[in-house]
Amino acid sequence: MAHALTLENVASGYGQHLVIRDVSLSIPEGVLAALIGPNGHGKTTLLRTVSGLVPCRAGSISLHGERIDRMRPDEIVAAGIVHVPQGDLLFPEMTVLENLRMGAYLPGAAALERQRLEEVFTLLPKLKERRGQTASTLSGGERRMVGIGRGLMAGGRLLMLDEPSLGLAPIVIDQIYAVIGALRASGRTILIVEENATRIAELADHLYLLDNGRFAWSGTGAELMSRPEILSTYLGG
Repeated sequence: MAHALTLENVASGYGQHLVIRDVSLSIPEGVLAALIGPNGHGKTTLLRTVSGLVPCRAGSISLHGERIDRMRPDEIVAAGIVHVPQGDLLFPEMTVLENLRMGAYLPGAAALERQRLEEVFTLLPKLKERRGQTASTLSGGERRMVGIGRGLMAGGRLLMLDEPSLGLAPIVIDQIYAVIGALRASGRTILIVEENATRIAELADHLYLLDNGRFAWSGTGAELMSRPEILSTYLGG
């Protein structure tokens, strides 16, 4: 099976402080992989390193065999990586439709804007109802859906989601997970950071446990649920 994303001995951080140390992984095409682990141990930094927002200090990052760790963030987006960051980060005084269209700013995405907009509205029908509403008036769950929809407008070959269920009510989390499940079923390659390890274990093909910037464990959801010592030591379960 071809690999969509490959990291080899990657290190990154901020200033003189390394957060990610000697991390390697390979995500095949069409797979949903999840990064789990304690807060503050490098999960968000790893996504930011892949998308070029945090410089890669050592090792290499490849998308479908092409090195991207020396590219600028805009070049990485053009290469096919879509990063939906933690939190809403919407343009609050712009409408839902305007926010979605901001995801299609690259020439290739702009040419397919109408088609992708219909795909987003099919996947997230509530956004079609709210398309003329300003983002500042939306509920937390609706804002999160706009963030995901804006990412989908860019197209891309790898979708990275940073804690999409963070801070949401349980009923809204169910809705977000239904969307993630539909994206997985469509054959998209997804790398997701999730604080709720037991929930994402039901959906992910493979999980990576990040602790102090290194992988402490990796395996399937079933393997994770059979390891109570991992759940109690790292995940508070």
